[in-house]
Amino acid sequence: MTMWKPSVLTKVLLGLAIFLSAFPLYWMLVIASRTNSDAVASPPRFLPGGNLGQNIIAVLEHPEAKFVAGLTNSFIVASVVTISVILISTLAGFAFANLNFRGRNALLLLVLLTMAVPLQQMGVVPLYRVMVSLDWTGTLKAVILPYLLNGFGVFLMTQYTRQSVPMELVEAARVDGASTLRIWWNIVLPAVRPGMAVLGINTFMLMWNDYMWPLIVLNQDNPTVQIAINSLNARYSTEYSLIFAGTALSIIPLIAVFVAFGRQIVGGLMEGAVKA
Repeated sequence: MTMWKPSVLTKVLLGLAIFLSAFPLYWMLVIASRTNSDAVASPPRFLPGGNLGQNIIAVLEHPEAKFVAGLTNSFIVASVVTISVILISTLAGFAFANLNFRGRNALLLLVLLTMAVPLQQMGVVPLYRVMVSLDWTGTLKAVILPYLLNGFGVFLMTQYTRQSVPMELVEAARVDGASTLRIWWNIVLPAVRPGMAVLGINTFMLMWNDYMWPLIVLNQDNPTVQIAINSLNARYSTEYSLIFAGTALSIIPLIAVFVAFGRQIVGGLMEGAVKA
């Protein structure tokens, strides 16, 4: 078996792609480690400064941003929504892929149609009125509730379950006396772990970076991390060094989540390659 050797052009293109991907992170750290005057200096300074620790402390102690509360709230919101989406999507995906019941195709079509409705644009006013009627404005429940079910997650797990769990395996488990929930727990979940990891990372990132809806239903006393970063601005100027320092802090949980679940994605890709 001969090993593939990349050409010089391939190496150059890969190196360019790595540079373009890594440079924004490096530039964020450069600005976060300098004073605000250095951040807007011309010509720009490309080497890190010595103010990173000072800027991070200023972010954490900022009186209006409430950055620590924002990090905590975003973690709670993203974690609850991610767990809910994974749980509901895997259950629904198993039902649509391996169970026969009346109206299955119509329900799946309805789920797909929900993906065509932009919630952020068309559903803001009705959702806000619902939250006001429930007296949930200003609380994390107002941010969590609209995202507990995800049409994309149901579709993704339906397709992944169809490819990973043969009907013959489900029927064999039924013959052995396994209940539907036991089949889902013992057979389906282990088979779809890579898909769950992809869905979990995607959902966590979307909720962590969500800005518009939390800005509408929350207030400055109970922010998410994106609202807290926006609050780092001064009244009549932009504090680039503090904003970039806050952004650097805010991506640490995202990196941790990707490192924790990235192995599942790689493992799923390797299994698919072996099967192919």
